[in-house]
Amino acid sequence: MILKRLQPFLWQFLQPLRSAGLILFTGVTVVFLNACTPTRPADQITDWLVSVKRSGDPRKPISPVWLKVGTVSVTAPFDGKSLVYRLSEGRYEKDFYNAYIALPNEMFANATRTWLNDAGVFRLTVDQSNGFFPYYTLQAHVEEFYGDYRAKPEAVVSIQYFLTAASTSKAASPIIFTSRYSQRIALADNSRAALIQGYQQALTAILQQLEADFYQKNLQLPAPLGK
Repeated sequence: MILKRLQPFLWQFLQPLRSAGLILFTGVTVVFLNACTPTRPADQITDWLVSVKRSGDPRKPISPVWLKVGTVSVTAPFDGKSLVYRLSEGRYEKDFYNAYIALPNEMFANATRTWLNDAGVFRLTVDQSNGFFPYYTLQAHVEEFYGDYRAKPEAVVSIQYFLTAASTSKAASPIIFTSRYSQRIALADNSRAALIQGYQQALTAILQQLEADFYQKNLQLPAPLGK
């Protein structure tokens, strides 16, 4: 009888303890289950570099002074580090898990400078950061730089080059030479490695043609300032 009367008071006293025990049990269970769940590895970003190397003997320089490779601009959306794929007529996609280790404008500028320096087209070919006064400057605009997967996979590269000279004459045009080069290289498969290899083949063909044009088009280079 006494126990019956005390039962409501005992229930009120034990209820908080029961709730605390349930919370503790739930917490331990969650920790245990989390410990048993396999962790998902973080997504890894793969870095790629488009780099080319000229082979063969150097040519006779067309000028005894130096050339500076100036600004290289890249059309959006190809100007970022992510690889870009063309999937349909108006649809492009960026691959954020496959990226270039350097910005595209830096890769194209370095490849162009190295190629022309190895070719010996000018006495010396320097980059934009060099302090030499630029008697002649080569600039470029990359119009296309993507993997085309609308049908058979291809690497697409298009570049417009501009060769200019410093001059004191206001009547003289500063542009000595300009030409656009475009390459579409069929890929062996849909892999990223095949795309990078296709880019390198395309850029090699473009730089070979640029080098040849400097000689075949018989450029009339104005005398450097002060000469």
